[in-house]
Amino acid sequence: MRAIWSGAIGFGLVNIPIKIFSATESSSIGLTMLDKKDHANIKYQRINTDTGKEVAWKDIVKGYKYEGEYVVLDDADFEKASPEKSKTIAIQEFVEEGDLDPIYYDTPYYLEPAKGGERAYALLREALQKAGKVAVGTFVMRTKENLCILRPSGDMLGLVKLRFAEEIRDYSELNIPSSKKTTIKPAELKMATALIDQLTPKEFDITKYKDTYDQELMKLIEAKASGKKVTTPKAKTSKTKTIDLMSQLKESLDQGKGKHKKAS
Repeated sequence: MRAIWSGAIGFGLVNIPIKIFSATESSSIGLTMLDKKDHANIKYQRINTDTGKEVAWKDIVKGYKYEGEYVVLDDADFEKASPEKSKTIAIQEFVEEGDLDPIYYDTPYYLEPAKGGERAYALLREALQKAGKVAVGTFVMRTKENLCILRPSGDMLGLVKLRFAEEIRDYSELNIPSSKKTTIKPAELKMATALIDQLTPKEFDITKYKDTYDQELMKLIEAKASGKKVTTPKAKTSKTKTIDLMSQLKESLDQGKGKHKKAS
């Protein structure tokens, strides 16, 4: 793997030299946009909406519409607005991971200790494991300040880039049933809890879940390439025999018991 950032973790007065690596990669099949008529590749152009002519990259600037007029920004303006350049992931505080709503999680990365940083890396990892906490920090990547957490995962120290609070949309306009105004019967809650228990494995294994879309799409591509006719499967619609919540829960539990019997 190729490092995308190198610097250090600032842990008090301890500097831990590290490198950052992307932890994820796209698994999607690369598709090309073509003209329907002759299958020629589609080329994108930058068109001036007033003249209809193509504009060269060197003649393109960025602007922000302010009070009806565009304020044009140049490289110097972006430089002035950029955070102070630093090659340090500055740890600000330590928190329980459960205190962070997953809605703030953005992009995961791997951290590798650079030469000379192995012992300090291991120390921070084991200290976080013992404390049962994650480190909240900030760092600058590509002129943008980022919020992140550092968390231990086995022998690895991982970094998860976080969204800032202002990036999270307010959901107050949505019609959400209030826990104070919605009445849940004790029997319904007991049945729902039983269903959760039934679907709780002894040990969770996320690797059993596979993204089958690309596999099926590849099969379809190969079939079409060989001249085979491909049929479209009909979408299945789940239907319940009753609209009564208790009856639906009971039926769900009964179906689950039947599956467990077949599996055993």
